[in-house]
Amino acid sequence: MFSNTEIGIDLGTANTLIYSKNKGIIFNEPSVVAIDTITNKVVAVGSAAKEMIGKTPGNIVAIRPLKDGVIADFDITSQMLKQIMKVAAKQLGLSIRKPVVVVCTPSGSTTVERRAIEDAVKNFGAKQVHLIEETVAAAIGADLPVDEATANVVVDIGGGTTEVAIISFGGVVSCNSIRIGGDQFDEDIIQHIRKQYNLLIGERTAERIKIEIGHALIQHDHLTMDIRGRDLVSGLPKTVTIHSEEIQEAIRESLLHILEAIRATLEDCPPELSGDIVDRGVVLTGGGAMLNGIQEWLSQEIVVPVHLAPNPLESVAIGTGRSVHLISKLQKAIK
Repeated sequence: MFSNTEIGIDLGTANTLIYSKNKGIIFNEPSVVAIDTITNKVVAVGSAAKEMIGKTPGNIVAIRPLKDGVIADFDITSQMLKQIMKVAAKQLGLSIRKPVVVVCTPSGSTTVERRAIEDAVKNFGAKQVHLIEETVAAAIGADLPVDEATANVVVDIGGGTTEVAIISFGGVVSCNSIRIGGDQFDEDIIQHIRKQYNLLIGERTAERIKIEIGHALIQHDHLTMDIRGRDLVSGLPKTVTIHSEEIQEAIRESLLHILEAIRATLEDCPPELSGDIVDRGVVLTGGGAMLNGIQEWLSQEIVVPVHLAPNPLESVAIGTGRSVHLISKLQKAIK
C-alpha cells in the first residue's frame, strides 16, 4: 500500500492517459464508456467500450463523456475515472490510496469547467489535485526547458481542441485555444462522404480514413481507399473508392483555422522572445500532429522550423506526471 502515489492524468476528449513516475504510461485508452441504461451501470471502459460504438443493443449506450477537452457529463466521467483507476492500480501491482494527482486542462476552459475536472478526480479519493495548463504539460512532456527564459512554442492538436502557446519562465506568455481537433477532422470527412456519395459512415471509419489517406495541404502521392457504409438512397450497404485529394479538401477549412490560431499566437509574442522562436521553432504534440504532411505544411506557412515531439500522443500525460515536482515553479498551475 502506498499513500503518496504521484500520478499525472491526461483527461483527453479522444484518449485518457495515466502516467506514473516509476512505470511511465500505465493506461492509454479511448475516453469512452459503455453504460447499461436499464441498470445505469458501467459495462465497459476504454478500448472495449469504443469497439461497441454503433454496434450495441438498445439498452447499452457507448458515450464519450468529454467534449472539446472538457467534461460534458460529470457523473459518467466520475464513473469512468473510477474504472480507469482500478485498471491503473492493477498495472502498478498495488492499491492506490489517496494519490497526489496532476490533471491538465485546456487553456480556454472556464472556472466552472476546471472545477468540474477537479471534482471528478477528487471523487475517486485523490489526496491533492493540481490543475496545469495542457500546453505547459505538453511542453514538459516534449522535453522543452519550460522554466528557462527562452520561448518555447507548443502546438497541441488533440481530439477536441487545438492549443497554441508560447511558454517562458514556466508560464504562458501568449496562447490561443480553438475547439477544433482530430474529432473535427473526422466530422469533416463524414460530412464530405455524405454529400459526395450519399453514403453514411461512422466515426471509426472516418478516423481510419484520416489516418490512412488524410493529408495536410501539401502535394503528395495519390492514394485511394475502399470504404463501406450505408447508402442513404437505398438504405443498403455500399462500397465506394475515395482518394486522398478529396479528403485533403474536406479537412482544409479546419486546418486553416489551426494555422490562423498559430499565427495569432506568434503575432502576440513579445519582441524579445521572437528571436528564440526563429532559432528553436515550434513543437507539435497531440494526435493531430501525426497527420501526414502537417509538419512540412506548417513549416512552409509560418516560415520557422516545425518539430515533432518525441512522443506526440503521450507528451501531455508525461508532462502532467513530471510536473508534480515543478508545481510550485509553474506560474499557471492551480491547486
